[in-house]
Parts: sequence; C-alpha cells; structure tokens
Amino acid sequence: MADRSQKALSEFVSEAQETIDALGKDLMRLEGHGGEHDPDLLNAVFRAAHSLKGISSMFGVERMARLAHALEDLLDDVRMGRRPLDRAGMDLALEVPELFSTIIAEESTGAPPATLERATQLTERLRAADAPAAQASEDALDAVALEPELRRVLTDYEEHRLRSNVQKGVPLFRVRVNFELGRFDKDLADLNARLKAVGEVISTLPASDERDPSAIAFDLLLASREPLQTVILEAGPAAAVGPVARRGAPSELLPPLPSVLPPVLPPAHPEPPPPAPRLAAHPGPAGGPLADPPVDEAVPVPAAVSLSPQPEALHELESSSLRSASQAVRVDIHKLDRLMNVVGELVLVKTSLLAVADRLKVEGGDPVLTAELHRANRSLERKLDELQGGILEVRMVPLDQVFDKLSRLVRKLSRESGKVVEFEVSGGDVELDKLIVEDLSDPLMHLIRNAIDHAVEPPEVRTRLGKPRAGRITLTASHRGNHVRIVVEDDGAGIDEERVREVAVARGLASAEAVAGMSRRDVLNLIFLPGFSTARQVTALSGRGVGMDVVKNNIANLSGIIDLQTEKGKGTRFEITLPVTLAIIRALVVSVAGRIYAVPLNSVLEILEVHASELRTVSTREVLTLRGATLPITRLARHFALEGDRPADPFFVVVVGLVQERLGIAVDDLVGQQDIVVKPLGRTLHGVRGIAGATDLGGQRTVLVLDVGAIIEDVVKGQLSRETAV
Repeated sequence: MADRSQKALSEFVSEAQETIDALGKDLMRLEGHGGEHDPDLLNAVFRAAHSLKGISSMFGVERMARLAHALEDLLDDVRMGRRPLDRAGMDLALEVPELFSTIIAEESTGAPPATLERATQLTERLRAADAPAAQASEDALDAVALEPELRRVLTDYEEHRLRSNVQKGVPLFRVRVNFELGRFDKDLADLNARLKAVGEVISTLPASDERDPSAIAFDLLLASREPLQTVILEAGPAAAVGPVARRGAPSELLPPLPSVLPPVLPPAHPEPPPPAPRLAAHPGPAGGPLADPPVDEAVPVPAAVSLSPQPEALHELESSSLRSASQAVRVDIHKLDRLMNVVGELVLVKTSLLAVADRLKVEGGDPVLTAELHRANRSLERKLDELQGGILEVRMVPLDQVFDKLSRLVRKLSRESGKVVEFEVSGGDVELDKLIVEDLSDPLMHLIRNAIDHAVEPPEVRTRLGKPRAGRITLTASHRGNHVRIVVEDDGAGIDEERVREVAVARGLASAEAVAGMSRRDVLNLIFLPGFSTARQVTALSGRGVGMDVVKNNIANLSGIIDLQTEKGKGTRFEITLPVTLAIIRALVVSVAGRIYAVPLNSVLEILEVHASELRTVSTREVLTLRGATLPITRLARHFALEGDRPADPFFVVVVGLVQERLGIAVDDLVGQQDIVVKPLGRTLHGVRGIAGATDLGGQRTVLVLDVGAIIEDVVKGQLSRETAV
C-alpha cells in the first residue's frame, strides 16, 4: 500500500508540475496580448486552473484546490466578459503558479505545509477581486438574425463570445456541413482548424439530416473579418457558407448542401479510427461541482436532435474510444539513472570481452574463436551505443522549462524594483540533461536578480544617459559542439572595476597590495568570492553578499565554466558553458605518478608529445608555445600534490579547452579511451576542486574523473592564491 501511495504521489507531482508550467507560460503569453485576449489562449489558462483544482482536490491537497478554484473563478469572470484582466488581476494571477510550485515541492518531500497561510491569503485576495455587478442593457444579440431555437442551445460562454463579436462589429458567418458518421470527429477537427485560421469558431452544433442516416450535419457559427470568399475557400467546396444578417437586413440563403462530404482518399497505410469526441457539459455556477469547461470544440447536443448511429458504427466508435491519444509516458529520472548504471556495467562487460579476445590472440588461441569473439564484441558495441543514445535522448529536456519561469521572475522583480525591463529569450528549444537543467535554475535566477538590481538603471536615469527608458536583459542558449552555451546579457551600468577593488579590500577579501597588482580579469573574478557585494545597502533583491559565489560553485558542480565580460556604462555579459550530459561520456584515460585518471573527451582539443626543453617559465608558470600562441601548462601530479612525482621526458600534454580558454595538462602516459559512467563522490570527497566524480574501468579499478572546468579556473582564470588574502 505504501508503494502504491508513493507511486500515486509521484504521478500527482509530475502531472501537477507539468500543468503548472503550462499555466505560467500561457499567463505570460496572455499578458503579452494586452487588452485584447485570444479566446483560445484564455480558455487554455482556464482549463489548466480547472485541471489543477480537480487533481489537487482528488489527492487531498486542499490549500492548492482552494487556490486553483479562486483562480478559476477569476478567469471565468474574464472569459465571460464580467471583468477585464487588468494589471492588478494579472499580477494576482501570476503569483499563483509560483505558489503552486512551492506547494508541489512540499508535497513531494513530505515537508510540513509551510505555505498554508500564504495560500489562504492569496485565495482571499483572488476572491476579493470580484467582478463588478452587470448592469442591465439592451442585448446586442437581439440585432442578429438567429433562430430562437439556435439561441436556446448556446452555452453562456458561446453567447458571450457571440455578443462580444457583434459589439465589435465583426461579421458573422454560418457554415453548414455533413460528415460520415464513422469519421466525423476527425473531419470536424480539420474543419475547425481551417476556420480558426481566418476567425473565431464560436459554436459547433449538430443538426439533423433526414436524407442520410449514416451522416451527421453540423452548423458552425464563425466570426471573421475576412471576406466571404475567403471563408468559403477555407471551409471547402462541400460546405455551405453564408453570412448571418442583422435584423431588418435581407437574409442570404445558404446554398444547397450535398448529402455528405466526399470521402478523403485513404493513406497508403490506413490509420486506426480516431477516438470519438467527448461531449462537454457546461460548468455550473462558481463553487459548484467539478464540470468540464466549455471549449470551442465542445458539441452541446440540442434536445430536438437525435443521434442514432447504426449498431456497427456505434461499436466502431466505442472500440476506438478506448485508445489513448497520448503517446507519452512519464518516467522518474532516478529510473533512468539506474538504467544508465546498467549500461555502464555492460560497457565494462564489453571491455572485458575484448580483453579476453586480445589475450587469446596473443597466446595463440583458436583463431576462429578469437575472430568470433571480436565480431560479437563489435555487435555488442553497436547495440550499446544505440541503447546509450536512446537513454540519453529520453533524459534530455528543453531549456524552456527554466526560461519560462525566469520570464515570470523578471516581470515580478521589475515591478518590485520600479524598473522597466524588456526580457528577450531565445534558444529555449536547446536540450540538456534533465538533472543539469534542474541545477541550472538557481544560477540563472541569481544572474537575473543581479542584473535587475545592480545593472539596469531606473527609467529616469536611463533617459538622462541617452539610453532607452526600458532596460534590456537577454537570455540565449546555443549548441557548441558537445557543450551548450548560455548567455545572460544586459545593457545596464556595467561593473565598476575600481569599486570592485575598493570593496575587496574593505571586506578583507584581499590586501591592497595584492589588489593593486591584479590584472583586470583577476579583479572582475573577485565578484565570485563568498561575501562579495558592491551594493551600498541591502535590498529585497540583493546586497547580502550571497549569490555570485553560489553561481560559480553550482556551475562548477555541473563541470561547467562561467566567463564574465563587462564595460562600464554599456552592460555586462555572463557566458556559461556546460556539457550536454553528465551521465555516460567518452573519456581519455591517462596515467600520472602511478595513478589513473579519466579526462572527459568532450573537453580534449588535441594531444601533444613534449620534451621538457620545449617549456619555458613566465611569472612562475610553465608555458608552451603552440602555433605561435602561449599555452599555460599544469603538471597534474603537482596540481594534486601526488607523491612520487617523477616527471618523464618526453611526456604527454593533453590540451583541453572551454569557452576561449586553453590549458595543457601534463601527464606521464596515455592508457586509452573508454565510455564511462560518472558517479558522484561521497560526502567526504564531495567538493574537491578538480574532481568531477569517479568511475569504474572494470577489473575492480575505480578511478577519479577530472573536472576540466575547475582545473582551468584554478590555473588560467587567476583564482586568488593564498598570499593575496589577508
């Protein structure tokens, strides 16, 4: 029972978070439409709130159910035209997804409901935003020549949309069409999609057609500013289309309707019949029982219409309705981790088989058996590559999952700070490992917070400086080989280098002598030290000296690197480079001072054989001239203070690089290449600079995996040495 409850909780959390993300994204899109809201988008937001109310109530999360119900009522008032979705209403609505996510996090961990009071307060604020009382006025629908029978079967929402279009002077059209009973749902959906391209489908009503009992007729009301001929073209040659006249104006009769639309030629490989549509019921008054919200595709059936399909057709519809329209399966990321570990073990088995085959060949074993083992090993390797690629593909998720939440954050922080900020996002479709995306949220949030608080100037200051009144923050993502580059850039004040020097000395982070001798890059890297902040006062956003060090550490924990560029008065640019995945990677295995290490191959640029005489020393650092450029060198044995450091001559230099940085890592020998599964270190070794994790190479050999980004940070990017600190 406990396992079943845990599984149900996992399903609830997964489904709820997915709906919350969609709700937040659609709310931001809704705000972007200004005062004129897209009915389909507004309905999607309403349905998301309605769904969250239902699933949270079913699972017993009452604080979330009450909050979702209050949001649903507010959105229903907007849908029905009882209130506008003004700035105050949008501010309230956008607070809800953030609180929903916090509630879901509490439920998933079993933590006490610390959000109860906050949820209650937000629910009361949503309830307090009542729609103004409707004033009696002449009904605009009375001016439209629609039959009373048709008016009676329209839902309240359909009447509202019809009335709204009439008040705006949008022309109305009536589209009548017949479909075969066995495939009317697909054909009707196709027709709706075509008509929505030219206007708003207000209502879809079935009508009787006594001429053909195997067919079903539909009347559609369409509001469109397009000419009649355009509507006729989109409706198709077999549909009857005519304008809906105003009362007192001469009516145009619809042209005669064929008995049934001509059948669509079947594809070469027939598809199974699609599921039958669900007839949606109109929800009751606010606070009533759960009901499906009315949508454009819903088909309210008038009492006068009797749909009586033949038994064979009914059987076909019932059978097809059992099929699921979704082909997606939710999988816990930890299950994928276990599968990835199994793949790693299989990689070791493959390596062992290859070693056995090589030993048989060396020892003069049966050549036929040896060749057979090699063929089997190659086949196993191909299948493992396919399996590994498939698992990695399942783990990959788009960065939109993070970017959409950051859009809401920017909106909230800009309002709180009184600044005007334009947030531009691109590259949200770039995919990363799910675990990396989750750990990326906090660093990006800190960068956005600092940009709004420290970088973007108030509107009046920007106007005085000749800048646009609105500050601009851009967030972009793009692929760079086996890595992903994420850039956060603003057009604000930039970082004052002299101010950074002053703060570093004042806070005791470095001595005045050390700071005076630093390069510009080293000075700018001071902002990543714990406790550093240039804020002159603590605000709700920042100023406590916590943030940029967290950014750097979190990026380093993901085997990534962060680079900073800034120009005073022009803006600041942070560039983050991350591996696509940390699961299974190809590694170069090297030997240093009798120890074995694995170097991620996606960071290796080239390998050199070097004599000691080719090195020279610049400012106590060994360097090598490579194709006219100076390449810093670090000896791995010295870097980790390994005993038995006996430099070989010649030795190998593994040239690694991230972003624009290059570094040569000196090693004694090259062992080979191998696919590895990187596993985290225990608490004792967690956080050791330069080590990303451990892996098993087979034969009970456990080796450490190098964190190339951290090593480059330490050697190239000017990490403060001990003598710079006071």
